[in-house]
Amino acid sequence: MSILRSYFNRNNTIVSGNYVNTGRNPVTQLNFGNTQNIIAPTGYSRLIFDLDLSELEAKIATGEISTGCTNGFSGITHTLTMTNTSTFDLDLLNTYMSDEARRATSFDLILFRIPKVSGSTGLPQTWDEGVGYDYYNFQATRNSATGQLSPDETGLDKAFSDRASNWYQRSTILDWSTDGIYNNTNSGTGSTVNYSALTIVDVQHFEFGNEDINFDMTNEINSILAGSLTGVTGWGVAYYPQLENITGLTENYSVGFFSRHTQTFYQPYLLTNYDDLIDDDRNTFTKGKINNLYLYVYQNGDFANLDDLPVVDIKDANGNVVPGLNSLPTCLRTKGVYEVSIPDEFPNLTPCIYYDNWTELVINGQSIPNVQNEFVLLPIQANIIIGSQSQDPSNFGFTFYGINQDEKILNTDVRKVGVVVKRAYTTNTVLQNVQAFYRVYVMEGQTEVQVQDWTKINRTPNEFYFIFDMKDKIPNEYFVDIRVNTNGEKDTYKRQLKFQIVNKK
Repeated sequence: MSILRSYFNRNNTIVSGNYVNTGRNPVTQLNFGNTQNIIAPTGYSRLIFDLDLSELEAKIATGEISTGCTNGFSGITHTLTMTNTSTFDLDLLNTYMSDEARRATSFDLILFRIPKVSGSTGLPQTWDEGVGYDYYNFQATRNSATGQLSPDETGLDKAFSDRASNWYQRSTILDWSTDGIYNNTNSGTGSTVNYSALTIVDVQHFEFGNEDINFDMTNEINSILAGSLTGVTGWGVAYYPQLENITGLTENYSVGFFSRHTQTFYQPYLLTNYDDLIDDDRNTFTKGKINNLYLYVYQNGDFANLDDLPVVDIKDANGNVVPGLNSLPTCLRTKGVYEVSIPDEFPNLTPCIYYDNWTELVINGQSIPNVQNEFVLLPIQANIIIGSQSQDPSNFGFTFYGINQDEKILNTDVRKVGVVVKRAYTTNTVLQNVQAFYRVYVMEGQTEVQVQDWTKINRTPNEFYFIFDMKDKIPNEYFVDIRVNTNGEKDTYKRQLKFQIVNKK
């Protein structure tokens, strides 16, 4: 499994009945409840955002993220992740914000799709982020009778803006088809978008109010990638209408999340998980199980895709096709790497040499000769140890190539990181029967902030490796842990690799 982060290309927090724009605020603040005793925002608020899916779409197009071996898009998941501003300090629970709003607890947030004009019909509702920062114009006075702001003669608050987008407008000359994007009382008629007509993508419950957002957007994003869902201009996050419309409260309640303009590591993003694991059994091909073999295609030194999927025949030492193992289908695991799964249809004789013959190879319209590789079929007991004593724990050491220790790497690079696994205090190189995993994180004080969870390292006949794409990572210092599963143990080797990602001007 590998990951890709897709970031927001715009976001804004709109406030009920207000023209204020907060598109460039580093925090999105979602409020509900009584508004009399707080500075701002003075009503319930909703976050709207859009995602830059260009890198994700490009990787799908090239086959780097492939759907060929995973039953279509079902093998790809997408999770919207936003970091709560009070995640790191439990003392912030049940306290007040700087605007005197109390931190919310025990509530649900919805993730909804921004509807088209007149709901599910009409044109997409495009919108602008805006240039506002503050929720309140501190260079203006409020009329106590009307509640309206009057500009102060001393000047204007440059961090305050009422330009689109806001509660009423999506651009300077275009309004939302319904104020606030939808009506939360379901009382609208005609072309009004009522809450009941919204597409709710996911719902998340917040017990304490300091939880991070983790909305499941798998079906939504996969529908966009497959082309069955078009015209999407973004999504929104809001409280249930029951909370937005609640009356009788004496306090205002708020929850905050870092926006795309945060100056911290915690930019919101869409986390895509996809299966590109290469687990090559060529050197450990064992009877009694399904084994996987791979064909690696390069052109001009880089991975390249064939025009069509190849076909595989398994032949014995005499060149005869093994019954039941002819014309085996293949799939594209990742760009330039084709996989064939071989069922256990071999005669009982082991060990024995067999050949995998790859046919129907065409690249750029040109046919190329068949490729034949060999493997040794090992007996089932090759991977089984039975005895009167338990095995001693094993310790391992690691060396890396592709990234140097403490290297500074441009955020435009994609690195293939080779991992040489050897028994500690020996000169042994690649160990073929080791289950090795890696994890990536950054440090925030004494806290490890996870970038990539434990992921199995690719295993080929000649190396262990993983691909690390810098383009979707925020500049920072990164650490890599290695874990090896052996003898019933899961041993973690901390901070085996450290490097920095830096911006390219």
